[in-house]
Amino acid sequence: MQQLIECVPNFSEGNDLLLIKQITDCIETVDGVKLLNVDPGKATNRTVVTFVGSPEAVVEAAFLAIQKAGELIDMRRHKGEHPRMGATDVCPLIPIAGISLEETAAWARRLAKRVGEELNLPVYLYEAAQPDKGRSNLSVIRAGEYEGFAQKILLPEWKPDYGPAIFDEKRGATVIGARDFLIAYNVNLNTTSTRRANAVAFDVREAGRNVEENGVKVNKPGSLKSVKAIGWFIKEYGIAQISMNLTNLAVTPLHVAFDEVCKSAHARGLRVTGSELVGVVPLQTMLDAGKYFLTRQQRSTGVSEEELIRIAIRSLGLNELSTFVPEERIIEYRLSDAASQKLIGLSLQNFADETASESPAPGGGSIAAYAGALGAALTSMVANLSAHKKGWDDRWAEFSDVADRAQQCKAQLLKLVDADTAAFNKIMDAFSLPKQSAEEKQLRSKAIQTATKHAIEIPLQVMQAAALAMPLAKAMVQQGNPNSVSDAGVAALCIRAAVMGAFMNVRINAAGYKDAGFVQEVLAKGKAIEDSIQNEEAEILQLVSEKISA
Repeated sequence: MQQLIECVPNFSEGNDLLLIKQITDCIETVDGVKLLNVDPGKATNRTVVTFVGSPEAVVEAAFLAIQKAGELIDMRRHKGEHPRMGATDVCPLIPIAGISLEETAAWARRLAKRVGEELNLPVYLYEAAQPDKGRSNLSVIRAGEYEGFAQKILLPEWKPDYGPAIFDEKRGATVIGARDFLIAYNVNLNTTSTRRANAVAFDVREAGRNVEENGVKVNKPGSLKSVKAIGWFIKEYGIAQISMNLTNLAVTPLHVAFDEVCKSAHARGLRVTGSELVGVVPLQTMLDAGKYFLTRQQRSTGVSEEELIRIAIRSLGLNELSTFVPEERIIEYRLSDAASQKLIGLSLQNFADETASESPAPGGGSIAAYAGALGAALTSMVANLSAHKKGWDDRWAEFSDVADRAQQCKAQLLKLVDADTAAFNKIMDAFSLPKQSAEEKQLRSKAIQTATKHAIEIPLQVMQAAALAMPLAKAMVQQGNPNSVSDAGVAALCIRAAVMGAFMNVRINAAGYKDAGFVQEVLAKGKAIEDSIQNEEAEILQLVSEKISA
């Protein structure tokens, strides 16, 4: 898997868009980096930039951005609502794919060393990149902010990790580190009172508040773990907000943080009017939120990805201050390659026309995958109709689970529609390689074998994904809405077609692969799936016939 890390530098300028663009232009000069989001805030006078790429490319782009920010931003004139200590206030690196947090921390230390030595800038390490856990917390490092750093940097315990222990009046200091994925999230209140917003923030944040008990000050933790929060007034919007950092989504997901703020606000006579995500967000976070709010309504969660995101946006009020555009704000969508989804992005008419053309792809493998996706989709439809059937309210969770699992099968099979065509194209590319010299012939033969193995594995994956949908279709014939029994029967027919069609592709591609052991193993797996599916289909069709004839 390709190694990918994300970088989310925060620059102390949120009003001068031309200045901000000069910084982001530096980032985009680096090959292998994709700029995902630029989020300037006027009241905070701060811009959060998000980009992603290979470790080497991200570190290079971050260095150039920190260098440019130091040239353009004068901290002696900076004012803003958010705590800050430098032109580049903080620059975290975050593991996204194929790389551990520890490996990412090593890259962060490499970046910090280069910034300190080449730019002569005081640099502090934080979170996973900081070996001294006594000074790894960002808020502790930043305490005193820019105005207090002239004295703080002279203290032995606050000597920078890299760079000079001399206060830089113009650029300040910067903090570089590595952390897990963090969501910066603001919840909007129907008040202008910072004090009341802070009361809610103290209710929910893990650090809580200090209270006096029997004449002694003690800490009373807040209700949410792995959450940092403060209240502030945003003049730009004319409202107070709870500004939160969700540092571990497995502990406190986005929707839980939102609901807990709603609960605290209500208890204090306030109302939550909406919320705001800063930067980009993982797809799973939005899907989890959509499922959470549907579950609260006792509605089926087995709906499309698009519908889950729509529910999440509405429920969280993410459109209140500005339009939330999923294609721009969800990290996986920003990274998606349109070329890898060429077929499933076509209309039904265009897909049929493309299939009917003189081109050999898409062929039977892609059509088999699409047939399986339709079978899974029909299964989900019957489950959803059953979940919402009048008088069956006590069974909604049972049908929701079936619909959800069918949706997962559908999503996987849709991806395999394009994957099968891509696998075929790789074989064609391999056959077109030059074969003049002995070395070229050897390389061509190896490429053909590698592509052929991939072309065997993809339709096998189609068989496996489709096979998972067949028991779900059977369950809907047996237990689902009786008015939709024929739909569940058609689902079974589509699933069988997917499995048998995909197995044909496994077999024809296996004929050209030289590893006899691998071929034997794959064909045995495929035959077992095919036999099982044929038996299941016969049972399902018999059940459908009996129910229709009854």
